[in-house]
Amino acid sequence: MNYKIVSRTMGRLFWAEAAILCLPLLVSLYYKENLYHIYLLTIGLLTGIGAVLNLPKPEKRTIYAREGFVIVALSWILLSFFGALPFVFSGEIPSIIDAMFEVVSGFTTTGATILENIEGMSKSLLFWRAFTHWIGGMGILMFVLAFLPQKDMQSMHIMRAEVPGPSVGKLVSKTTVTARILYIIYAVFTCAEIIALLCCDMPLFDSVTTAFATAGTGGFSVKNASIAAYNSVPIEIVCTLFMLLFGINFNLFYLVLIKQFKRALKSEELWTYLGIIAVAIGVITLNIAPLVNSFGTALRQAGFQVVSIITTTGFVTADFNSWPMLSQIILITLMFIGACGGSTGGGLKVGRIIILFKACVRELKRALNPRRVKCIRLDNAVLEKETASATCVYFVVYMLVIAISILLVSINNHDFTTTFSSVITCINNVGPGLSLVGPVENFTVMSSLSKIVLTLDMLIGRLEVLPMMILFVPSTWKRNS
Repeated sequence: MNYKIVSRTMGRLFWAEAAILCLPLLVSLYYKENLYHIYLLTIGLLTGIGAVLNLPKPEKRTIYAREGFVIVALSWILLSFFGALPFVFSGEIPSIIDAMFEVVSGFTTTGATILENIEGMSKSLLFWRAFTHWIGGMGILMFVLAFLPQKDMQSMHIMRAEVPGPSVGKLVSKTTVTARILYIIYAVFTCAEIIALLCCDMPLFDSVTTAFATAGTGGFSVKNASIAAYNSVPIEIVCTLFMLLFGINFNLFYLVLIKQFKRALKSEELWTYLGIIAVAIGVITLNIAPLVNSFGTALRQAGFQVVSIITTTGFVTADFNSWPMLSQIILITLMFIGACGGSTGGGLKVGRIIILFKACVRELKRALNPRRVKCIRLDNAVLEKETASATCVYFVVYMLVIAISILLVSINNHDFTTTFSSVITCINNVGPGLSLVGPVENFTVMSSLSKIVLTLDMLIGRLEVLPMMILFVPSTWKRNS
């Protein structure tokens, strides 16, 4: 382990978060909330600690896989801790465990909350809460790579450790340029949604925070009733469209940008993603139609909730806790599936689902004909054995983490639906679960132990297991020879 390069990189990340916290500071001053001191104190702590961490001068500046994973895991934990301090200092979330749960839920774009009166929060903290979604959607380190590039941080290993999906590749030769391209696309879509929501008569502050939450597929709203509070069909349509877009692999948008339309449209993952959404909407619409006023209302509610859940955004326009069991099971299944790899969504990812399905089919055929050699193909290209193997290993570890988490959360002695769905929704970065953690409820009912477990689940789910697990491997911390 090259401790000096890890320390130096972490120091610069602390400075980056200090700079980002200037935004809610300005919001606080604009709305005359008299909370500027909580931001200045947090910024001062980050700046000072960052300066100390930046003192070591590494002889070797290359970041290898081990350093990349450690930097990503530590940065998400520590930046979440410091990001939670404004809530604690303000007294609006006095418990550090609750504040960490809320901020980790923001950075990991989960959207699960412990707040019972969201509308009673100060504007600047609501802005910071939503902005954590926007930063976390593409990745904290991706943001730094894109806008604050440093020589020490030009490493593909950081990008591989942070960008969700079965695999990640560079769009261009330089990692920093790739990060910048992705963030520019991300920012343009975010601005487009803000404008669209303003055209739907949503207030400016609400439009900005809602767009941040949609872009990061996070789901934090500034209203207690989420998107349902606006009671606006145009707003629902805009949010549905942009949630759908942010759940697509951003590499495909780049291909469209450089006019490689055929290559983008050949994406097997894209068509599977759209197909799953279409089937789920159709089934749920027919299932809930008898419960609502009209078929059109059923279609609109089903469409919004299916897209919100599969993209792991977690916005709500209907209490799906009261829907028939078939619809609830479909939504739980969509939580597992998630969005496309390389998007801001969570879950297993559609790409992994395709690989796992094809791996199962291959093994069945091999059982019938052992001598037959059959390769897994994705987008008409042969998939590397390492990728298929890594996907299977990831799935096993993912299910193991879920099983252990359910056992720990069950200590609360809540009903099975609450216990099971709370873990599933957190590890898949969705937000609302069912029963006591359903769409019109929150996670206040959970004990401190459960909140810690679920906070770790959110981090493990967002970073896709490996970076967090590597922290507990003793050989990770051995010095480089």
